[in-house]
Amino acid sequence: MRLLILGGSQFLGRAIAAHACANGHDVTCAARGLGGPIAAGSRLVRIDRDVPEGLAPLAGETFDAVVDVSRYPGQVRRAVAALKQPGVHWTFVSTISVYADNRIPGQCADTAPLREPVAEDVEHSTDAIYGGAKVACEQAVGDDAFICRAGLIAGPEDPTGRFAYWPTRLARGGEVLAPGSPDDPVQFIDVRDLAQWIVHAAETRMTGIYDGIGPVHTRGELLSACASALGASCTFTWVDRAFLEAHDVRRWAGPRSLPLWLPLPDFAGFMTRDTSPAREAGLTSRPIGVTARDTLDWLRAGNGPVVGLTVNEETELLTAWRAAKTS
Repeated sequence: MRLLILGGSQFLGRAIAAHACANGHDVTCAARGLGGPIAAGSRLVRIDRDVPEGLAPLAGETFDAVVDVSRYPGQVRRAVAALKQPGVHWTFVSTISVYADNRIPGQCADTAPLREPVAEDVEHSTDAIYGGAKVACEQAVGDDAFICRAGLIAGPEDPTGRFAYWPTRLARGGEVLAPGSPDDPVQFIDVRDLAQWIVHAAETRMTGIYDGIGPVHTRGELLSACASALGASCTFTWVDRAFLEAHDVRRWAGPRSLPLWLPLPDFAGFMTRDTSPAREAGLTSRPIGVTARDTLDWLRAGNGPVVGLTVNEETELLTAWRAAKTS
């Protein structure tokens, strides 16, 4: 199979290229080439998707399948116009941020309501319109493609540092500040499992809309499995939403955050997507501990990014929590 990846120079795109090359496919990565090296065995074609003729270096080439990971509607519309030909299998990597309702647990891709798409004249995306921009991208691609709505993607080479916070923190051991309750749901997918499934979809010419995420775990299961895999001795102090928000602890990612934490019930549906259709269509998930261990190994080898509470911030918060409980 001749596979074109629009992107391919970082994280998911590079993982897709690596898996496709390992399966013996002829892989071309089309990108500016600024995100990092492409996977061994693949070919780089330099393009600039932000300009009208930016895909010109691909003119005259033919492909059996295309994978697009863009978040920008203008880029997607130009790619569809230039490259989406009869007989070419098309994969678009979208996001569960397209959904309008984050409160109801157990929603499924084929029935959950979507956000309104951004206007047709919107070329780019920002964090504020990310979900609506991806809806517009999906609409540009059409319903004859494989649309994979990814959830939180974890694992080696993650540029966001979100999941990486937890293996890094747990490896230090000791008392760990954990947000919410051990029963809170958490859902993510290892980048390598998602990449394998996307290549499988291209190989089998699968179409349809799916949520590409792993099974739901509790936060307690996640942290315990990570600690066990890392051989770390940890105790968990569970701190409620009111305290965290009162002490300016931020949700999900970024400085002074507890990554993967989203307050309930506001986001009860965000981490409980019904992914049984995806698993029935071939998506598999490796054990939590494997992802944690491999992520930590990658971080230690290459000094990858980690976001979240600093050591001092966590210590101060735990001290304040104990004082609040005894006052």
